[in-house]
Amino acid sequence: MHLQIFNLDESLPRQTSLRDVAPFESVKSFDLRDLGPRLRLWCRAATIARLQARLDVESAKPLDTITMLGSGDFHHLAAVLIERAARHSPRPFTVVHIDNHPDWVRLAPRWHCGSWINRVIEIPSVAKVITLGVCSDDLVRPDLKGGNLPALSRGRIALFPWSRPPSRTWARIDDGAGHRYENGWIVWDNLAEGAFETHLTTIAAQIETDDVWITIDKDVLPEEEALSNWDQGNMPLARVLETLRFIGGRKRLIGADICGEFSPIAHSNWLKRFEAARDQPTRDASAPALAGNERVNALLLRALAESATHNDRRGQGAA
Repeated sequence: MHLQIFNLDESLPRQTSLRDVAPFESVKSFDLRDLGPRLRLWCRAATIARLQARLDVESAKPLDTITMLGSGDFHHLAAVLIERAARHSPRPFTVVHIDNHPDWVRLAPRWHCGSWINRVIEIPSVAKVITLGVCSDDLVRPDLKGGNLPALSRGRIALFPWSRPPSRTWARIDDGAGHRYENGWIVWDNLAEGAFETHLTTIAAQIETDDVWITIDKDVLPEEEALSNWDQGNMPLARVLETLRFIGGRKRLIGADICGEFSPIAHSNWLKRFEAARDQPTRDASAPALAGNERVNALLLRALAESATHNDRRGQGAA
């Protein structure tokens, strides 16, 4: 497994320990600070094209790589990475999405950190997206907030919140692995309730492909464990790591990405300033809190790398 670090917002270069947390085959940093402000939160297709060209010129690896993205404001770049993986992967794969937000808003621009899942489910070789850990109010009246309930109903998206009460909706949807529909309400199968290993078995049964891509936003974690730019959930780090090891022990990890750093920015675009002021809480980012992000990143990277090594050995044994 390789490690790629995208320097989009200056949040990652100071985390010098990440290079040595696992025996990576290679570690490469990409200085993308000139594109960072334009890519942040949302961007035009032309800016994405510039990023894709840079990754091609600088020989970014499409497979067998973990990519660090910086702030969760850049989570839509996961779609770029997954599209690149799909072009090079010989087999279909499932995307496992661990996040406090479903990132499925159909009313937002296509290259937006809150809508990028809709682009991923259109990739032919992506079997489905399985979203884990949501606690956010995106699931309050999701039909009125532009949530992609049709994809949830069709099974293109499976959603397992960490903890959410039932969601009122005018849209009738079919039952799914992580929910059922009852008289105008979506009743969620919350991961915080019942035996966690039973939930993991249910989730693994939804992964019908041999290969997986895992995408993680650390805003899924409570604030005492990590600090992000967004409202945060309550899925404990221990459960996230358990999930990575459970899935990684059963499926081949073809790639992963991690975001959810905290990084302040003064947006020059007034629409981005308005969106950030409306949607993002004020944070007092102390040095200990930022050090906690580095510790969490190290644990996530180690768990992902160990999963990849385990499956490499298993494949060699089968050969």
